[in-house]
Amino acid sequence: MNLVWYRNNLRTADNHPLVQACRGQSPVIALYCFDPRHFEKDRFGFKRTEKFRARFLIETVTSLRQQLAKLNIPLLIYRAKPETLLPRIAQQLRVRNIFLQREWTRDEMQVLESVRRADGMDRVQFQQSPDQFLLHPDDLRLAAPDNPPPIFTRFRQLVEKQPERTLPVRKPLPTPPPRALQNLDAARGAPLQDRIPSLEDLGLNSFSTDRRSAFPFKGGELEARQRIDHYFWQTENLKRYKHTRNGLVGTDYSAKLSPWLANGSLSPRQVYWQVKAFEQQVTANEDTYWLVFELLWRDFFKYISLKHGERIFQLGGILQKDYEWHRAPGELERWINGETPSDFINANMREIAASGWMSNRGRQNVASYFAREQKQDWRIGAAYFESLLLDCDVHSNYGNWMYISGIGSDPRKRHFNIDSQAQRYDPDGAYRNLWLKEPNR
Repeated sequence: MNLVWYRNNLRTADNHPLVQACRGQSPVIALYCFDPRHFEKDRFGFKRTEKFRARFLIETVTSLRQQLAKLNIPLLIYRAKPETLLPRIAQQLRVRNIFLQREWTRDEMQVLESVRRADGMDRVQFQQSPDQFLLHPDDLRLAAPDNPPPIFTRFRQLVEKQPERTLPVRKPLPTPPPRALQNLDAARGAPLQDRIPSLEDLGLNSFSTDRRSAFPFKGGELEARQRIDHYFWQTENLKRYKHTRNGLVGTDYSAKLSPWLANGSLSPRQVYWQVKAFEQQVTANEDTYWLVFELLWRDFFKYISLKHGERIFQLGGILQKDYEWHRAPGELERWINGETPSDFINANMREIAASGWMSNRGRQNVASYFAREQKQDWRIGAAYFESLLLDCDVHSNYGNWMYISGIGSDPRKRHFNIDSQAQRYDPDGAYRNLWLKEPNR
């Protein structure tokens, strides 16, 4: 029996663990666990996964089950800790191979090690694939994949073939063909499944999407494809991406693919080759390149966290800088509630609180205000973002907060002039009026 353990790769297309599991004639089942620890409070008092990302996850898992059913592969779903459940499943269904995406951050590694150490799991082979990268570690033009340059520009220059700016990106893997119909019976004998949970089941509040949200979309592999179809092919907004990406209002100022990339219902390779097709069929310009440029930033932060491990969660960051940080509950409350002296900061903070979304421009400014101006412990801001953001990716989230806070992958001391930023990116105040004056109806 082969088992595909889904974590942050919630798709059927371009999924290496799934393709590996489907080779040969062995029965194939899949598993997803809603780990209760993901919905508990962290050390700073925030639920690690709040309602916005949780609903997006529920939608994604629902879609994944439907897509796997078309392949005659059952998806087992539980609300349980994997280290408690997986050994039971492996024993009862005689699982011999577990296929999964490789993860290396602290919590994911601890869970995997607990599963492997469980009784009887020494008979199970774990086959991990580094499936979340744009650039596979084996294809990097670097001396050592786990030792990337500390500065993004140098990383980009090394991995790109100049002057063509080409990258060694693998073609996406096709979805495996359907298994025989009897494969649907492969999960018989497994522990009684849980239904896909509601927000209330996870201890979270239900909600309606705020009409002002710049991200009113749903989770799932098919929804991700539809977004690409809209942004690339229907509207051709991709050919304007670099010039609009710092927008603040509306659904189309940026591609907004990051939530699907974050939980793996879309792979960066799929995005890259869609960009390449667009460049061949429509146009190739600085705007199309810039979307690939952003995918490279995403990869860069993953390789940085792969290199530095626990340091991305430490106060001194990967540079181990000994700055003076504070923890002022009143300051944190004003920041979270959007009650600071800056209306631009306030608008952005109210947007994330109401929708689970914030623009790239907004994120940089509110992080600079919190960590640079107020000198508050940057990890608290990162934890708040992790809790609320629809597109939270642990590598990019902590990488960006360290970057802004002067303890990450940038030797310069970044400090945003927030008044100047507001005037430049919201000159008529439309964004601030939207979130500070207009009610949600």
